[in-house]
Amino acid sequence: MLRLEVLSGEDAGTIVESDADLVRLGRAASSELTLSAVHVSGEHASLVFVGDGYVLRDHHATNGTRVERGGQCFDLAEAPGREFVLLSGDTIVLGEEAEAIRIRFDTDDEEDSARIVSMRSAEELGAVEQKVGADHELLQGLYEAQKCISAAEGISEVMGAVASQVFRFLPRATHVTVALREQDERGKSRRSSRYVPIRTAVREGLPSGESIPITRSVFRKVVEARAAVLAADARRDVGETASLMAAQILSTLGVPLWQGEDIAGVLQVDNRGASGIFREPDLDILAVLAQAASQAFAHARLVQRLRVAEERQRTENVYLKRREESRRVDGILGDSQVMKELFAKLEKVVDTRVTILIEGETGTGKELVASAAHYRSCRRDKLFVAQNCAAMPANLLESELFGHKKGAFTGATEDKKGLFELADEGTLFLDEVGEMPLALQAKLLRVLQEGEIRPVGASRTKRVEVRIVAATNRDLEKEVAEGRFREDLFYRLKVFPLQLPPLRLRRDDIPLLANHFLGRYAAEFGRSLGGFSQEALELLTGYAWPGNVRELQNEVQRLVIQVDDQEFAQAHHLSPRILQSKSTVARVRPAKGTLKQMVVQVEKQLLREALAEHGNNKSATAKTLGITREGLHKKLKGYGMA
Repeated sequence: MLRLEVLSGEDAGTIVESDADLVRLGRAASSELTLSAVHVSGEHASLVFVGDGYVLRDHHATNGTRVERGGQCFDLAEAPGREFVLLSGDTIVLGEEAEAIRIRFDTDDEEDSARIVSMRSAEELGAVEQKVGADHELLQGLYEAQKCISAAEGISEVMGAVASQVFRFLPRATHVTVALREQDERGKSRRSSRYVPIRTAVREGLPSGESIPITRSVFRKVVEARAAVLAADARRDVGETASLMAAQILSTLGVPLWQGEDIAGVLQVDNRGASGIFREPDLDILAVLAQAASQAFAHARLVQRLRVAEERQRTENVYLKRREESRRVDGILGDSQVMKELFAKLEKVVDTRVTILIEGETGTGKELVASAAHYRSCRRDKLFVAQNCAAMPANLLESELFGHKKGAFTGATEDKKGLFELADEGTLFLDEVGEMPLALQAKLLRVLQEGEIRPVGASRTKRVEVRIVAATNRDLEKEVAEGRFREDLFYRLKVFPLQLPPLRLRRDDIPLLANHFLGRYAAEFGRSLGGFSQEALELLTGYAWPGNVRELQNEVQRLVIQVDDQEFAQAHHLSPRILQSKSTVARVRPAKGTLKQMVVQVEKQLLREALAEHGNNKSATAKTLGITREGLHKKLKGYGMA
């Protein structure tokens, strides 16, 4: 039993007494001790009974949690796990120093003076099997019981098997209760982890359905002394404590369930009938059964964690794959001739192991083409993993790509798989590969040549089978010539190059893309737009789009937010930089016809004006228009202007 008395603040004089395993402190109405001070957090702290006493746990409260003891003050923010073991008479201090709420903590330790009839220490428990082994018939029965318990899988099944065998070997037993210590997802227990009763089994023929408390006095002895405990004629020998009297227990047994050197739980067996009390041989038998129960519960909890982790991973993988599949066509839509040629090349290479190098300006959709290369291939059921090589410093990028071993560098607290290992049998997309440092380029070359990776800090290599798709907006040949990129790696990557055209060279696709993005964002934002006016679409088509498809996507997204429902996107809704192209369209004044015919007229006029401006110098004209000299020559030839 604990007692909390508020000594200061608006709630001074408030007293809370409880024998619960969890007592919460804070402003929230759900707290067992509700405080009014505004500088106290909603869920400020909690008191947790952990078998041998209470631990104060701070829940990262904004204004802090402290404990005063013997003139000293202990700040939980500096304590391991933000936890502190309390002693009777401690003062809990919550909130700001100037207006701190002080709470006196006391415990009723009557149960600590309980007289235990018999105990078996951890060392003595190891010799119990030899003692039982003198009775060969009993030993054979216990061997079969252990097999039965070990065969159970889930926690509920293990509990049923343990109870069944306890009732078989202990005729006086009427109730079997198991309390397991809370664990995190890695199977570790904190200092403040509670022992939570998971189930009570009742012997057949007796009334069931009652809530059975763990007998606090016996339970505490089991945890404190790390021993098996027998309390015979409990009301006389242990004392008339609240939990014993409420349950009308005549005698009880408590045995630890081990996980290595830690007590992972407690097995409590009660006699609530009048036919007799437990004896020391009963304690010995229960100790033997508890060994099998310890392993079975540990195995069941491990299986449970693995199933949860497996389901989480399966859910995440399904989500990631669906997300990538939903994205794989966005931005690479196109009916223009240049895009049809790109798609034809892509189809030829998707089911090969050949490395692909995607070249193109920023915003042309290189990652989406890489994604399409994966999801249209026979690798579609494996992972597609992307990494921007310009987004991390060299040392972190190496660890991200190849993984690392625990202790390889400061902060490497555990082994980590790299992206190459995660993408095994799948596809790894290396964006902005031209930004990769030279030292790391050598390691990438080894992977391409040998199919092996070496995690940072590892002494052995690992084999991987990964399809590499790289992308860059740099001229890698120029980078090689200037010594910033390895020539041998360049030729390894550029086995099958794909050149993504900028949007200004595929203007026929602009209406298709604009309407696609309009429908996508209208659905996402719950809007209903009429579409684009002819003038707005002409301006979008005539604009140069230096940011390519990404810039168009952002412009349409802004339009969907700005334009009212049922309205058309008009010219005045467009960004100022796009409206500048209006003068060009007005000056050319193309004859009415199809959109493609009008766009051709505008482009031919722009080419004439640019050539005239530069005295028919094709190199200077191409540079001004943002295209290559070869691209300009191709356009002039196509329009009969060469």
